[in-house]
Amino acid sequence: MSQPYRILLFYHYVPVEDAETFAAEHLQYCKDLGIRGRILIASEGINGTLSGTVEQTERYMADMRANPLFADLLFKIDESEGHAFKKLFVRYKKELVTLRYDKKLDPRADGGGRLTPKEFHEHLGRDDVYILDGRSGYEYDLGHFRNAVRPDLETFREFPDWIRNNLTEEHKNKKILTYCTGGIRCEMLTAVLKNEGFDNVYQLDGGIVTYGQDPEVQGRGFDGNCYVFDERVSVRINQTDEHVLVGKCHHCGAPTDVYVNCTDDTCHLQHLVCADCESEKGGYCSAECETHDLAASAG
Repeated sequence: MSQPYRILLFYHYVPVEDAETFAAEHLQYCKDLGIRGRILIASEGINGTLSGTVEQTERYMADMRANPLFADLLFKIDESEGHAFKKLFVRYKKELVTLRYDKKLDPRADGGGRLTPKEFHEHLGRDDVYILDGRSGYEYDLGHFRNAVRPDLETFREFPDWIRNNLTEEHKNKKILTYCTGGIRCEMLTAVLKNEGFDNVYQLDGGIVTYGQDPEVQGRGFDGNCYVFDERVSVRINQTDEHVLVGKCHHCGAPTDVYVNCTDDTCHLQHLVCADCESEKGGYCSAECETHDLAASAG
């Protein structure tokens, strides 16, 4: 019988002294432990997702919580049949979530309120609520909360300008709810919103992943699948019979939850594709990419 694996998703805003040195030491620790994944470390904290055996992940969680900085670190746990990553990546960054804002924000002190999955679900569909997706557009296209607003942006650092261009005084009279995959982006987003003058701001505590794991809510109100940054790419959140696909094939518009990278090495556009079009198009996002790739191969 194959050994069971787990996927851990976690983040924690906490001051880390000499974060560059800590990142180097943490890389060696992870190598010795044998886990794989992507972990970012900054002077403001840690953000990561990794995979390993049950024994390895239990050891990682215990060792992290033994460090006073991360004693209350919360882990979101998914069972897996194998590694969700091909390699290990541990890196120091100036910001956990690249924002490049004109003011240094501490989401622990500057952020909005937190809503449990049950509280968040109770707000869905209310007229006095504005639900803002804190992710990128391609993540929204795969799945999102019903009636949530899709931000027309490619990177998180575009949010301040998006807020200034799209939110008005009218929105200050509503309760603004934000969400993201695991919580780190929407926590920072609430801080940005408050700094931009919107005070009635809340985040989904623990993000979409926690929402889908809640035994009472069971992911209700989330349509489609959740985009995740590992080999799975697409994860089901709504565990009820309300589950529907909202992703649309790049070629024909049919419902799908499959993302692929364009076969052309000079493109690699990640696009949604149905099974029929994936087979017919050979993984290319366009006829131009197919022609270019075949010409390059022939040459």
